[in-house]
Parts: sequence; structure tokens; C-alpha cells
Amino acid sequence: MDLREVFEFYKGKKVLVTGHTGFKGAWLCRILIKAGAEVTGYSLEPPTVPDLFSMAGLEGRMDSVIGDIRDLDHLKRTFEKAQPELVLHLAAQPIVRDSYKDPVYTYETNVMGTVNLLQRAKEAWYEPETKIWKEGRKYLQVSTDEVYGALGAEGYFTETTPLSPHSPYSSSKASADHFVMAFHDTYGMPINITRCSNNYGPYQFP
Repeated sequence: MDLREVFEFYKGKKVLVTGHTGFKGAWLCRILIKAGAEVTGYSLEPPTVPDLFSMAGLEGRMDSVIGDIRDLDHLKRTFEKAQPELVLHLAAQPIVRDSYKDPVYTYETNVMGTVNLLQRAKEAWYEPETKIWKEGRKYLQVSTDEVYGALGAEGYFTETTPLSPHSPYSSSKASADHFVMAFHDTYGMPINITRCSNNYGPYQFP
């Protein structure tokens, strides 16, 4: 699928992006808007001042909902208003060092936040009597390569590499991934998981 086909796919689609005020979320929303999608974002307040969400010119071009994915009732109201066809789940407590300081918040956000989001998507998209999902509905779980743990002898990860997390952050993301897979196996929900590598961080280039 080339870029033209990607843009055509998203044109006119109602998309819910969680974590839209973060680094990846803001750029993703900008691309989706460019593609002609009707975007709703659900996230905490931007984490920095100045913030990328504002600098990217997204104010007024999408419905920006400030909320916590641990808030099941707020998520329900957001789903009812946005009526999303696609959910792209980026919201998380993403900082490894912070997960050591506050593992409870990390698990509440990364695990139960995912559970909450999936529950609301199921309520909106699933007909329990027929066990049929509304056509065209899809859910993307944005995970991390941290769930694999340390590099093995090969020096790289593949999609079949066993999950072996070593921190509260990585184990919370692995737990969320396991729940997503269980949700798919139990209900047949149309779900994909993508595991991105870190795209910025403490590494010092020579």
C-alpha cells in the first residue's frame, strides 16, 4: 500500500486517537487530518510547554478531548459523541524511569486504561446476540519493543520473539498486549498490535 492508498483509506473516516497530545500522537493526528479523516483525540493535557500539539497547528482542526483513559465514564461519553470507526491507541505512561517511581499509576494507565478502551469499543461496535462486529471497525494497539526485554544472541527482535519484559513499564505494556490478544480471541475483535522501537531517548550520539 503506497501513501496515496493510505490517504484514500483514511479519507472521511471517523478516527479516535488516544494520546493525541504526545509526540507520536500529535504527528499522527496531523497526518490523519491531511488525509481527510474526521479526528477525535483523547488525552491528558500536553506534557510540555510549548507543546507539539499546539505547534503543529491542530487546535480547531480536530475534536480535542482532555481526559484520562482510566476514566471509564468519560470514555463512554467520548465514544457516544465521536462514533469512531477506527481506534488508534497511543495513550500510555511511557517513561521507563517513571514506572520505577510509580508502578501503580503505570499499571493503572497502561493496563486498565487499555481494558477500559477495549470495553468501550466493544460496547459501541459489537452485537452480542449475533456476535457480529460492525463493518469497517478496527482497533490498533501501539505497543513497544520493550516487551521483548534484552536483545538475544541474534541482536534483533522479530514478531515471534518471546515477550520477556524487565521493568514495570515493559511488563505493563506486555500485560496490555496479552489482554488485547485475549480480547481478540474471545470476541473476535478486529485488532492489530504494532511494536515500535524507541524513537528518541537518552542515547548520546558520538
